[in-house]
Amino acid sequence: MSAAEAVEANGAQEKILNIENVSLSFGGVKAIRDVSFDVMKGEIRAIIGPNGAGKTSMLNVINGFYHPQEGSITYKGETRQDMRPYIAASQGIARTFQNVALFRGMSTLDNIMTGRSLKMNSNLFWHLWRWGPAENEELDHREFVEHIIGFLEIEAIRKTPVGRLPYGLQKRVELGRALAMEPDLLLLDEPMAGMNLEEKEDMSRFVLDVSAQFGTTIALIEHDMGVVMDLSDRVVVLDYGQKIADGTPDEVRKDQNVIDAYLGETH
Repeated sequence: MSAAEAVEANGAQEKILNIENVSLSFGGVKAIRDVSFDVMKGEIRAIIGPNGAGKTSMLNVINGFYHPQEGSITYKGETRQDMRPYIAASQGIARTFQNVALFRGMSTLDNIMTGRSLKMNSNLFWHLWRWGPAENEELDHREFVEHIIGFLEIEAIRKTPVGRLPYGLQKRVELGRALAMEPDLLLLDEPMAGMNLEEKEDMSRFVLDVSAQFGTTIALIEHDMGVVMDLSDRVVVLDYGQKIADGTPDEVRKDQNVIDAYLGETH
């Protein structure tokens, strides 16, 4: 049962995120115009639309890279006009990026370990010497990271510098780093971009498994409509910074506004 179906069956709605009347401008360019939607706890929520629709800008608003001029964000019941990146990370929001943002000279293991930095409690002195409480703490964090590596089936590349990896595996490592933060809300910006069919199938499986096994709420941007329709509980559609549709995949696919602006008659 999907998150949306579970909520309907229980007759209750638990929102982890609520975006209300958000507008964002860069000079005279309006990237987002009066957009409202919510994300329910445990669901996979897709954000779709043509290039330039404001999708990535919306993710940047959610985790604090951009600050909207109007509207509010409610996350875990706390409302603010805008989020701050350090608050987003400390409160359980993690993300991947449209263009892979990894430390290319570092190994897969070390890249994923960077996702544990906010979970480390020992002070800098102990970590510099890797002694005392920091040593035990690092062992615990490494154990968790090894679990992520096993989950993503990348044991064979755990010591390989990520700059040597093919693009599809780099995207998987980036997902691993985000998962290492143990997020409550995971933002995925085009996780399938640039992948072949086999890589897309693998990544789709991992996204579903993250939702099912970790109970992580996911908001994703994706251009592959087959992936969106297969993975998502609900879909919100943006066009020129405005919301033009919001509903289940089937509802959105049949919406004439979406067909005209994005899908086209062939879909």
